[in-house]
Amino acid sequence: MHRNISHTVTKEEEGRTILSLLRGVLGFSSSQVRRMKERGGILLEGTPAYTNQRVRNGQVLSCRMDEDRSSRNILPVPGPLCILYEDNDLLVLDKPSGVPVHPSQGHFTDSLANFLAYEMEKNRGVSFVFRGVNRLDRNTSGLLTVAKHPHAQHLLSQQLHTGEFHREYQALVCGAVRPRRGTVDAPILDIPGVLRRVISPEGARAVTHYETLEEGGPYALLRLWLETGRTHQIRLHMAHIGHPLAGDFLYGTQLPSPCSGHALHSSRIRLRQPITGETIQVESPLPPFFSQLLQKPKENKKG
Repeated sequence: MHRNISHTVTKEEEGRTILSLLRGVLGFSSSQVRRMKERGGILLEGTPAYTNQRVRNGQVLSCRMDEDRSSRNILPVPGPLCILYEDNDLLVLDKPSGVPVHPSQGHFTDSLANFLAYEMEKNRGVSFVFRGVNRLDRNTSGLLTVAKHPHAQHLLSQQLHTGEFHREYQALVCGAVRPRRGTVDAPILDIPGVLRRVISPEGARAVTHYETLEEGGPYALLRLWLETGRTHQIRLHMAHIGHPLAGDFLYGTQLPSPCSGHALHSSRIRLRQPITGETIQVESPLPPFFSQLLQKPKENKKG
């Protein structure tokens, strides 16, 4: 897979070096510039150019990014794949609960990366490297952003923990949360070799905002958005305030069917398209088991 990016030099940029534009305007990393130089992928007015050349108003600077390898450790395997948004630089997938993002022990052929590799390599005939931007646990469903090339991944990763890359979640938690809207600011400590994280003053700062959308039976449906992106952040923060996620075996209690995992869904992503700068917003509906669990108790009928 390759991607060409072009930039027309403005009057204000006249006299700058190509390297200055590549790094300061187009946002390429030094390693990306080096790879493009090695492959002759930097052109000015269609002619191979040196990075120390100075540009003139109206000239077109073109960059060719080649992807000449595939993720060798990811076996292309056919499987369910829901692409909600796609352009030349990224795509947004809707991940089911229970499906891991990457191959791992016991899941070498049934991950989202396996399914996407099959779509790209077998159905479209292009080389593919899986470049996930945001992370989702195996039992978390919803929106996952994947970059199509290293430059898009670099720029999206820079956005990830800023207001430009906004992520919202919906979760079913145990009990009615009071106050109905609030913020959990509690540092999270990652203990090497231990899956479960803990709240500790020695941990990294973690901030989660929430508001109650609905209450029904023993559960409440919350909307949550993050200032930070720590592993297990929502799960641990909700348990910390006494309202663990429904079905969370690690920080709460496991649920019987129809809830195969914990009730956490990545419901909305808003980001800045890394090349064009336009705003992209994608939404995903809640899985059916949320409404099945969120049942208000029936009122007793008077005779």
